[in-house]
Amino acid sequence: MKVAFETLGCKVNHYESEALKAMFETRGYTIADFSDYADVYVINTCTVTNQSDAKSRKMIRKAVKRNPEAVIAVIGCYAQIDSQTVAAIDGVDIVMGTVNRPRLLEYVERFLRERKPIKDISETKGLKAFDALKLDHFEKNTRAFLKIQDGCNQFCSYCIIPFARGPIRSKPKEEVLSEAKELIAKGYKEIVLSGIHTGGYGSDLKDTTFYDLLKDLSALEGLKRLRISSIEINQLTEEILELIKNRLVFARQLHIPLQHGATPVLKHMRRRYTVDEYMEKINHIREKLPLIAITTDLIVGYPTEDEAAFETMMDTVRAVNFSELHVFPYSKRGGTKAAKEKHQVHGALKSRRVNDIIALGESLALEYRTTLMEHAQTLEVLFESCKNGVCEGHTSEYIRIRVKTDAALENTMQYVKLTHAAYPISEGELH
Repeated sequence: MKVAFETLGCKVNHYESEALKAMFETRGYTIADFSDYADVYVINTCTVTNQSDAKSRKMIRKAVKRNPEAVIAVIGCYAQIDSQTVAAIDGVDIVMGTVNRPRLLEYVERFLRERKPIKDISETKGLKAFDALKLDHFEKNTRAFLKIQDGCNQFCSYCIIPFARGPIRSKPKEEVLSEAKELIAKGYKEIVLSGIHTGGYGSDLKDTTFYDLLKDLSALEGLKRLRISSIEINQLTEEILELIKNRLVFARQLHIPLQHGATPVLKHMRRRYTVDEYMEKINHIREKLPLIAITTDLIVGYPTEDEAAFETMMDTVRAVNFSELHVFPYSKRGGTKAAKEKHQVHGALKSRRVNDIIALGESLALEYRTTLMEHAQTLEVLFESCKNGVCEGHTSEYIRIRVKTDAALENTMQYVKLTHAAYPISEGELH
């Protein structure tokens, strides 16, 4: 039988879908493309914004139309938050939230036998156990994502995810290390630690901290590069920074969400730092690691953001001098505090601000790559693809580089001299 997956949203969702695919493959299913005819369709949904909900519904209906006789299983955050709406969509057979996902295969096979709708939506509020999903291979044999925790305790004013995912639950350290060893043995050169609130790892465990996990992972034999997908500014402790500085296996890039560059807006967002505190930590990081790439997330057009607050954000972004920005126009999410705010920023104004900050981000990205070209003798590139005499990959700083070569460099790490700084793709030559 053929099973097809459509995954919306974050890297954690993608990790979970890949792990579920592996479960189906072990049982003898063939993985099909979502655009093809299949016997089972799994839609792993996202609910970050109202638009995410709408896109999830669109994908469900596409699957039903593609094969009305197929088993349609809808899982993930949107299913968790609004299971009634999902279950009411014509053709949906299985509805699962963000808990008990390892039971999906069992539910599909039960439905095939009994042809009775199945709904499994568990309360997330008091969750303590980490779902036992495991993954030892990905489609591309270069970079592997390793999910180390789930859930979030922050309850930022714009975010529904703590309600969809529940509180922080960490994967036991020995299980993380075991999975990492398997990934290394399979030939993966880089491991990316991921989670809903990655830096919160260990806060629910008695005898393990995020630092403990990083220390043990970075000592694993055969691991060439270890990357933290995202970490909050107030979770970058001095001991973690020292570890990153002293162990070269750590990627020279940190993704540190800022979300906004004006302190009053940060306060309304329920973020737990001020702009001054963020800046102070960034300056400290750069004292330890002068050429490190610092990337971030920004929400533009958040309620209460007037023109002065936006200009302050632009000034903050310039002052931090990020190497890359991930810019998101604010979008209402029902059930959050921010969605109830009367002073919403209208569409045209929001679009103008988004365009302005994207242009600034591209300028800063080029500036960082130019600085790297001037100061770094060589950069170590993990090559991911080669085609028509050109190989592409990413440096430790997460700079995308292409090199002209006839060599087969996929899944190898090579030293490259950066010869032309550009964004989004720079050029280099093998050194």
